[in-house]
Amino acid sequence: MDLSLTDVRGMTELNRAKFTKEVTVPSVEIPSKNVGKSMSIFKKYLLKMEKLKPVSEVEGTDERRKLLLDPTLFETLDKLAEEHQQKLSELDVNKSSFSTTCLQLEYHNFRMDDVFKAVLPEGKEGCTSYSRIGHIIHLNLRDHLLPYKNLIGQVLVDKLIGVKTVVNKSSAIDSTYRNFQMEVLAGEADFVTEVKENMCTFKFDFSQVYWNSRLCTEHERIIKLLPQKSVLFDVFAGVGPFSVPAAKVRKCRVFSNDLNPSSYNWLKENVRLNKVENIETFNLDGRQFIREQMPPFLLTRPTEPIHVTMNLPALAVEFLDAFIGLLYGVELDPLPDISVHVYSFCEESSAFSEMRTKVESALKHSIEDERIVELVDVRDVSPKKHMLRLSFRIPPAVLTKTPEGETASEPKRLKLDLEMQDR
Repeated sequence: MDLSLTDVRGMTELNRAKFTKEVTVPSVEIPSKNVGKSMSIFKKYLLKMEKLKPVSEVEGTDERRKLLLDPTLFETLDKLAEEHQQKLSELDVNKSSFSTTCLQLEYHNFRMDDVFKAVLPEGKEGCTSYSRIGHIIHLNLRDHLLPYKNLIGQVLVDKLIGVKTVVNKSSAIDSTYRNFQMEVLAGEADFVTEVKENMCTFKFDFSQVYWNSRLCTEHERIIKLLPQKSVLFDVFAGVGPFSVPAAKVRKCRVFSNDLNPSSYNWLKENVRLNKVENIETFNLDGRQFIREQMPPFLLTRPTEPIHVTMNLPALAVEFLDAFIGLLYGVELDPLPDISVHVYSFCEESSAFSEMRTKVESALKHSIEDERIVELVDVRDVSPKKHMLRLSFRIPPAVLTKTPEGETASEPKRLKLDLEMQDR
């Protein structure tokens, strides 16, 4: 009584007819009134197949029900524990209640994992992990699975409710706009999708912007970390997974920026979609955003906590130099306390020293221990590639340091004063 499939191994184009299989499984008839009481015993032995009810009426009577049992789990009544046999006897279930039932299983009866296990190379059945973005499934298939990519895509469309499109990443992420080339494996070439996260709705074209569902927990961590009604400068905002909930849920004042024109347009759409008004959006280079938008705001001497998110792990640390001399030549007392949450890739999940060295090198200044808030291992990208976040408070000396090439403070102060007048 084998439920496995043996003649589909190596199939690269999905042929659903090949998944037809006739099997014989153990079954038991139970008085209808006792089915519920017997489930404490039979529940773990029930045959679990897609679109197949393991409990059904017995033809010709409504007084008895038939339970289909999994032949890989259930052998005979004699193999059950004595107390279970005794209880079944009290429920009018004995050896004569057991028989076998012939079933014809078809493609729709097999679970997704069962299909992949039967088709893909033995020992390499894992379809790697996938991400779901609304109606889109995003894969990053390993080389040995590429011959099966179309079959894998079609099975995912067939087996996952609400999935209309399956894509496979076909190139590295573009560091400038944070998107990547993708190949449609199955379904519609429809990339505009919606995702709900942190009590907000995000709409975007997945083929033109960056979105990673695995970062949901990190997005939530940052939102919870932000004090109510604080200020957030989101340097690499994407479509707004930090910015929008910060404004909507934490009531923060948000300055939100992304260089990718598509991300910027969807960011504005998500601001509208979620009906938040306390966000200003920008389509600037990260350094330009920091150096042009932060000083005028800081000169207003804000009393709210100020946070900066920099989620571009491939490059974000390099943009920290924009803070060097940000307030050079400006008389502010006290200097603002700015918390930065910067992301980077490191070899080890606990690479505190590596991350700290990167940040200090970019700032050209050491960071005292008391100014470091936390180091978080956000996720494992690969065995030797971890995405980390270092949260720290910028040393005041970095903000007031003389920028390279500057020899006097007066021109800088005058420029900032004129900018404030224009505003």
